[in-house]
Parts: sequence; structure tokens; C-alpha cells
Amino acid sequence: MTNDKLHKEFLESVEHVNNYTEPLPADLLLKLYAYYRIAHKNFDNPGSRTPLINAFKANALIQAKNLSPKQAMKNYISLVHKEIILKK
Repeated sequence: MTNDKLHKEFLESVEHVNNYTEPLPADLLLKLYAYYRIAHKNFDNPGSRTPLINAFKANALIQAKNLSPKQAMKNYISLVHKEIILKK
């Protein structure tokens, strides 16, 4: 897959998640969060006002820390298709 095609699919998947109105499980949201942040090379500390939420987000980032941005995009796309689009 070319970088342009991957980036386009990634952006479409992000848009799909942003427009999704049903509740999503917390573990799925944390994985998507980590993949999104890595895909954008954003390694700043989580910015929630709630320490517990920050801890969960930081843990999700730690679990995915060895992924390249390209692989994070692929994982994000795959997870959206598997857990959201195909389950409709």
C-alpha cells in the first residue's frame, strides 16, 4: 500500500470513528487513541484532567510504543474495520 493510499484510508477511518454515534468499549477507544497518537508522532503526556484516565491512556501508549507510525495507521484502520464497520 502506498503512503498516500494508507494516509487516505487512515483519515477516512478517523472520520468514521468521529462520526460514529454508538458507544464504544473503553478498551477499543484506548487502542484507537494509542494508534492515532503514534501515527501522528505525538508522544506528549496524555492531557486529561483526570489522573486515572491519564494512567489508562499512558498504559495504552506504552503497550503500542514499538509500532512505527505507518504500522500504527494500519492497525487503526484494521481495528476500525473489524470492530466498527463490520459489526454494523
